[in-house]
Amino acid sequence: MSKDPQITWTRAFGTGCGVILQAIVDGLSLTRISPNVLTFLGLVINTGAAILFGFGNQQNYVRMFLFAGLVIIGAGIFDMVDGRVARQTHQVTVFGAFFDSVIDRYSDVVLFFGLLVFYARGNRLFYVFLAAFVMITSLMVSYTRARAEALIGSCKVGFMERPERVVLIILGALFERWGVMAPVLWVLAVISTVTVVHRILYTYQQTRHLAPVVEIQQLVQPSASAPPIPQPIALRESESRPELRASNAPRA
Repeated sequence: MSKDPQITWTRAFGTGCGVILQAIVDGLSLTRISPNVLTFLGLVINTGAAILFGFGNQQNYVRMFLFAGLVIIGAGIFDMVDGRVARQTHQVTVFGAFFDSVIDRYSDVVLFFGLLVFYARGNRLFYVFLAAFVMITSLMVSYTRARAEALIGSCKVGFMERPERVVLIILGALFERWGVMAPVLWVLAVISTVTVVHRILYTYQQTRHLAPVVEIQQLVQPSASAPPIPQPIALRESESRPELRASNAPRA
């Protein structure tokens, strides 16, 4: 008889976190709260973390960054449970997915904006530009994927997605006592840029065999001067107007 594989501490930790997370989801599901509200609460909490970043100075920045890191972890809980609550309470909607994506972009921007304010108040001009650059590249990582998937269906290449960014920011905030945030920004700037370039090249490879946009438009609408009447509209008009019904009748 074969023995069960030994449970490692990482698997046990993952199982324990999964149980706790499911308990939170079960409790929130009983309240019938809207998943969109949970998504928005995540943004509100991240805004609080950004304020903590912004109020940091030479005397208190270690403590403020530590508090900000803990607050971001709390916001991450809402980010993890909103989708689960939506599925468990049968509130999954197309708008919910759209709203979640938009709020995630705001959450990214507000955190980097808080860091930008911190470096600006400390007259560290180089890191002001670095934080602004990371803010832009984080948006471009998401935008390149969204725009590419509107054309080719899937563009999941690259590494620096939002979970990786959040984890790195949390690590930088929790360990700022040893000056970790500055290297974190460098890592984010470099790898996010590589991810954007990778997605651009991937989309180019996937689309270069497609027909030009002009040819596609001509196939969809051959005559721009006289666009065809959509069939549902034509049917509705012919039903209400007898002369149209007669003119649309098949001829022998």
